[in-house]
Amino acid sequence: MRRPDGRFKRLLLHPVRSLPVGFLAVILLGAGLLLLPQARTDGDVDALMPALFTSVSAVCVTGLTTVDTSTFWTPFGQAVILGLVQVGGFGIMTLATLLALLVRKNLGLRGQLVAQSETQTVNFGDVRTVLVRVARIMGIFEVTTAAFLAVRFWIAYDSSPVTALWHGIFHAVSAFNNAGFSLYSDNLIGVAQDPWIIVPICAAVIGGGLGFPVIIALMRDGVRFKVWNVHVRLTVYGTLALLVMGFTLFAAFEWNRPETLGGLSTGGKFLAALAGTVFPRTAGFNSIDYGAATPETLMVTNVLMFIGGGSAGTAGGIKITTFLILGFAIWNEVRGRDQVTIAHRSISSSAQRQALSVALLGVAAVIGGTLLLLMLTDYSLEKVLFESISAFATVGVSTGITYHLPPGAQWVLMALMFIGRIGTITVASSLALSAKPRLYHLPEERPIIG
Repeated sequence: MRRPDGRFKRLLLHPVRSLPVGFLAVILLGAGLLLLPQARTDGDVDALMPALFTSVSAVCVTGLTTVDTSTFWTPFGQAVILGLVQVGGFGIMTLATLLALLVRKNLGLRGQLVAQSETQTVNFGDVRTVLVRVARIMGIFEVTTAAFLAVRFWIAYDSSPVTALWHGIFHAVSAFNNAGFSLYSDNLIGVAQDPWIIVPICAAVIGGGLGFPVIIALMRDGVRFKVWNVHVRLTVYGTLALLVMGFTLFAAFEWNRPETLGGLSTGGKFLAALAGTVFPRTAGFNSIDYGAATPETLMVTNVLMFIGGGSAGTAGGIKITTFLILGFAIWNEVRGRDQVTIAHRSISSSAQRQALSVALLGVAAVIGGTLLLLMLTDYSLEKVLFESISAFATVGVSTGITYHLPPGAQWVLMALMFIGRIGTITVASSLALSAKPRLYHLPEERPIIG
């Protein structure tokens, strides 16, 4: 088996250093392109902060904006944004997968054989295979979604073939990469009752959010549940459970409210409720005005955003597997079991510690960002917390305050987007790579808990 060259492997062996630097370089390049006069409809406007904020949001596939994408940026500027989204999505998906494979390579021979049997995935040496498969998956999802959307935009909305194709491509790439950028000033509110647009976008969002390893497993194994490994089961079942829970609660809280779902047809309400539970994980599109939503809906959305989607995909958040591993750990502790088991498999203590670390660091980032935004703005805790979670989880939905934030608050959101996008991957990978077996055990002591 051909091993990767030493320089490439050394780069992957230092993910905390290489991943942030690479993303920062792309962000600066994107900001530079958006600062060009031909990228803006008004070339004389000071666009330093809008360009930098938009570039961070695009590369981190978030979707938060301080300007109207459809009117502030020219087609050239919109193409730059789309390119940044594609690079950010492809880079995260690829690097996350390669880092996961690297973590497995760091195991001993017995551990590698067990892990390969469990994951049924490619070997670390097959770097080219990983890249080709990721590109192929992205291409299939994006081309298929773009075709559906382009035809619908052309037939139903009197768009020219060129405009319809451009809108289809833009929204398809934005959807699969869970970015949430839209070429409409009201995002997707104007097409909230159109299933030919909402359903393909939702499908692309879910596909990108599942993660590359899960997509490969589903393509290979289909619905043969018994051969699914723990990661696939957690991701698929967790996604379905969150979709059902989110849909039920969203519909219950907003069904008869004229500010959100009340004015829609019955079919439109179901469609908007579906979008309301899919988009927060973590696409950033919105088919309702979240500024008019109830506090209960915002709270449910906060939970969905913070959990996010699947690992090694284009979604953000702390990830479904992280959340469910912690949930199973609590459940087994309540039942008095000294071992955490999922689907007749035990979960190592190191995996549990990594999940706990990622979750608590996420909580710390959100709390810190929320506190800073409260200090820098006059908005309520409810709106500021929503914005912080949306930025950290790289979601992109907003209650409408992003447009009015001062520069200091915009810097806070940019930091949250950057940390949220690369933080969970680098932290989890670094913890796994730095794990070393201790040759001795210190005396145990049990502090009082609770």
